[in-house]
Amino acid sequence: MALLDLLGRRWMLRVLWELRTKSLGFRALQDACDRMSSSVLSDRLAELDEAGLVTADPGAGYALTRRGRQLLDALEPLDAWSKAWAQDIADTRPAPRDGDRPEGVRRQPGAG
Repeated sequence: MALLDLLGRRWMLRVLWELRTKSLGFRALQDACDRMSSSVLSDRLAELDEAGLVTADPGAGYALTRRGRQLLDALEPLDAWSKAWAQDIADTRPAPRDGDRPEGVRRQPGAG
């Protein structure tokens, strides 16, 4: 459960994902993560470092450790499952009809 608690923290999986292919410096990683706040990114990197999943190299930036790469490899089947699930959901939703309103939107009084 400790791993699920760690991975469930906001931005944690995104940080790991952005480091999947290359090392990134702090600013580059922050930009890749939609400009998350520097304090949150700093906290997440410290937690990942403490967990042994990310390492910091002053010259190269942040990178996944061997354990971090193993974790992403282990998550690949979950990624594949989630993509198939999302497609199944999209395929089973009825197509919107002309005149349909989003749920919760009411017709205005006097509108045709």
